[in-house]
Amino acid sequence: MNTGPAHHDTVPVVPQDSRIIQRDHHSISRKDITPSALKVLYRLQEAGFDAYIVGGGVRDLLLHLHPKDFDVATNASPEEVHRLFRNSRMIGRRFKIVHVQFGREIIEVATFRAHHAEQEEQGSDHSRQAANGMLLRDNVYGTLEEDVERRDFTINALYYTTKDFCIYDYHGGISDLNSRVVRIIGEPEARYREDPVRMLRAIRFAGKLGFDIEPVTAAPIHELAPLLAAVSNARLFDEVLKLLSSGHGLPTWKLMWQYGLIAPMLPDTWQSLQGDDEQTVQNRMMIELALANTDKRIAEDRPVTPAFLYAVLLWAPLLEELSYLQDEERMPLIPAMHEAAQRIMDRQVKHIAIPRRISSIMREIWELQFRLPRRQGKRPDQLMEHPRFRASYDFLRLREESGEDLNGLGIWWERYQEQTDDSRRSMIQDLKENYSEPPRNKRRRRPRKRTPSNE
Repeated sequence: MNTGPAHHDTVPVVPQDSRIIQRDHHSISRKDITPSALKVLYRLQEAGFDAYIVGGGVRDLLLHLHPKDFDVATNASPEEVHRLFRNSRMIGRRFKIVHVQFGREIIEVATFRAHHAEQEEQGSDHSRQAANGMLLRDNVYGTLEEDVERRDFTINALYYTTKDFCIYDYHGGISDLNSRVVRIIGEPEARYREDPVRMLRAIRFAGKLGFDIEPVTAAPIHELAPLLAAVSNARLFDEVLKLLSSGHGLPTWKLMWQYGLIAPMLPDTWQSLQGDDEQTVQNRMMIELALANTDKRIAEDRPVTPAFLYAVLLWAPLLEELSYLQDEERMPLIPAMHEAAQRIMDRQVKHIAIPRRISSIMREIWELQFRLPRRQGKRPDQLMEHPRFRASYDFLRLREESGEDLNGLGIWWERYQEQTDDSRRSMIQDLKENYSEPPRNKRRRRPRKRTPSNE
């Protein structure tokens, strides 16, 4: 059973054969939809097109949650949508859509998709599919009924329109919302081969909503997980952020572990988490504590940074690489740390394209872990002025909370931040009188075997 968050509210119980849920049989109201989304619906409808709120917006409203955004589906082509909205731009090649921007809010508008068999009739390269089944281009347009078939999960195949204020449910999505299950539309293996990211989406919805993944939907995931190696590293960067930085990172991470989805995306991290020895248990604990803290910060509407999370995810691999460089190549600590960081990042970006603006912050957080123990003279005050000090201090406390013995270093820095200047000088003097170089943290090095990339 899923251990994610539970929501006690249920959606209206609708007869199983009902595809159109009338206005007085559902709880969605126009007042729950943003003015920007309504404006898009109305303008499309006034121009003679059909237009629906679709997917997560409808799902979350029925679950009495607050949708983070609203997507619109229409029978207008991307070019027609773009002409209707001066504040819009077309994006995407594999899957062409239109973004209509209202200040900071973006309404994503997609044209109804049809089955790929119809591409021959359209007489152009609107669709391409690789030999392994993955969709390379997906711009075959169709009707509402055809678009429903192309949706990924039943709970996302719900359409609401202000034209008649009805919900259109062709695949029992409301029934699955009531049953609290994530169920894929169509044959699971074929759908995952079309787009392996659907496996991550199944995990994300289960983690976010506290739902179970329906057994037939779940069955192929573990075996097909290596297909994620063929997904672009830029797309996986976005997907991992959605998985772990949306407020339900810990339950989602546990599902990723359960279904074998970590290894294709974070192979060095996956390798560092294998086994039951003390060090491996600490590695797993540190990641879970970081995700729990991230979920808490998001619930409190406090900022989170991807750099901190990625620094945690790659910390154990970094230390293993560092240990190798110091033991086998006899490199001094700081140069070895810089080289280890470079090697870890070079390997990781083949799977997830971590932008330089994020990787540079990660490196600073890592480097400060080796500078924080050195507290002589003016160093503590200089370290506190470092722009990454606070993140590095939080990282240090996380290491201690996960079971790493740092000889009270985190508590010392906590006290130091709270003291007056005179008290700080006294703390440094006490250190000087009792100072001994902190012992080097010897870590068990694993065989330098890398997880196959399945390329």
